[in-house]
Amino acid sequence: MDKDLALLHEKVDSMMAMMQEQQVKQQAMEEFKNDMLPIANHMIKLSIDELADIGQEFKGEDLLFMLKRVLRDLPLMLKALDQLESLMGLAEEGQLLGKQVFNTVVMQLDEMERKGYFAFASQGMRMLDQIMTEFDEEDAEALADNVVTIVKTMRNMTQPDIMALASSSVDALRDIPAPEEAPSTLKLIKELSNPQVRVGMARLLNLLKTLGNNDSEIKKPLN
Repeated sequence: MDKDLALLHEKVDSMMAMMQEQQVKQQAMEEFKNDMLPIANHMIKLSIDELADIGQEFKGEDLLFMLKRVLRDLPLMLKALDQLESLMGLAEEGQLLGKQVFNTVVMQLDEMERKGYFAFASQGMRMLDQIMTEFDEEDAEALADNVVTIVKTMRNMTQPDIMALASSSVDALRDIPAPEEAPSTLKLIKELSNPQVRVGMARLLNLLKTLGNNDSEIKKPLN
């Protein structure tokens, strides 16, 4: 009997606690309603005022049509957002790559400046200006007519044997003795027995023959 009474009291206490908890929640809800009611009324008033400004231009059918249109085009909108995100990612990668390329170009230009490329280019432009002021249109036409011959001549002049001969000739010119040490006529005659001297004279004679044969083909020199 005592156990039953104790169990009954326990259930009653539990029910009372639940009722008190329910009353607290109900009271909190009432307080929330009392707090939100003025705000809701204000929002409704603002909505009525805004709708009144719209007047007869707004209809319920327009709102329904807009909702249907949004729902119908929702996949397209999502696809467009995906593409926009992809473009933004690509733009970020392009910006990062652009910074790297810009830094590389700046470093390369700095290295070229330290090596003197820009100074050489400046002097090259100065040389080009002098050439342009020195030659006229007729000179340019003559140069164009003979550019193939000029290129072939330069190609022949840059052959290894020709360059070696030119270098040896320059060294030989540097070794010319002073006037007071000039060799006698007899010594020069003796040098004719030297095979190298005879070969050199043969080359000079061949050059003279070539100049004589091409005398009629020599045109007016460039001014």
